[in-house]
Amino acid sequence: MSGKTVNSAILLLVIGNAMAILSDVFIKLLDPGAPVFQFAFLRCVLTLAFLLPLARKLDRNNLFGGLKIHAIRAHIHLVGIVCMVVALTNLPLATANALFYAAPILVMVLSAVFFSEKLTPLSVTAVFSGFAGIIVILRPVDFNWAVIAALGSAFALAINAVMVRQLPKEQTTVHKLFLNYLLIVPAAAALALWEGAAWNPQILISAAGSALFILGYNITVLLAYRQVDANQVTSAEYTGLIWAVAIGWIWFGEVPDLWFLAGSLMIVVPLVLIGLRHRKRSPARGFNPAEQATTQGVGNSSARRQASMAKVCEQSSPS
Repeated sequence: MSGKTVNSAILLLVIGNAMAILSDVFIKLLDPGAPVFQFAFLRCVLTLAFLLPLARKLDRNNLFGGLKIHAIRAHIHLVGIVCMVVALTNLPLATANALFYAAPILVMVLSAVFFSEKLTPLSVTAVFSGFAGIIVILRPVDFNWAVIAALGSAFALAINAVMVRQLPKEQTTVHKLFLNYLLIVPAAAALALWEGAAWNPQILISAAGSALFILGYNITVLLAYRQVDANQVTSAEYTGLIWAVAIGWIWFGEVPDLWFLAGSLMIVVPLVLIGLRHRKRSPARGFNPAEQATTQGVGNSSARRQASMAKVCEQSSPS
């Protein structure tokens, strides 16, 4: 699977999204009261270790280029990781992932507010339908701190995605990922020490499994989008929600109800339609950056989508 054809790229994204959900499973297997900061610290350190074989992609002459914006994004990412753990350990797997789909919707809103990007009628429909879908999934009686954490995770990812365009354009995705996790480690270590939780080998196993599968996801994204236009294959990203429903049902006995199904369709269908619209467009007609940021590689989990959302915003940033 080289990703050089549309079919192989779609298959890569389907497999990659399955790996991303498996990353979530390692988090969900933690106890609800597990030390969150200890997990965040270990996952960041292990992710850096897994990235070391790709060190040749780093620009060592300008390793800390764009340090200020990298530092801000890194600490927002840390907030996203913490919120993600709280959400996944307290909500059904599919519900948490459905709420993470608020990220691409928020990217559109933030792009319109801070970069004056125009939203088309279909984009506006996606925004309102997406937020309505979230309400349908949650229903007011089910709103709790875990839900707030899931939405906080999605918001953190959306902010980071929009901020990517402020990063040095000459840096590779690997460079951005490496620097992002490197800058997270000191704050995560300090929070883990403040947390004062006893060492738990289960946390190490969960962090290692989550980090490994996330790296696998990021690799499949890079391979899929390297040779094929993103708008031809990006709809495959939404198979992540299908994987979440299937694994949650089989592994955790979480049977989705009609409210969940209806709300998920309200979130995902407009996003897929935007992707299909891009597929039909000819390059000469141009594109709407706000829509492209919604569809190209934006997925369903907050902390795990840094690489693909970075690619999105690089492609949608103004020239």
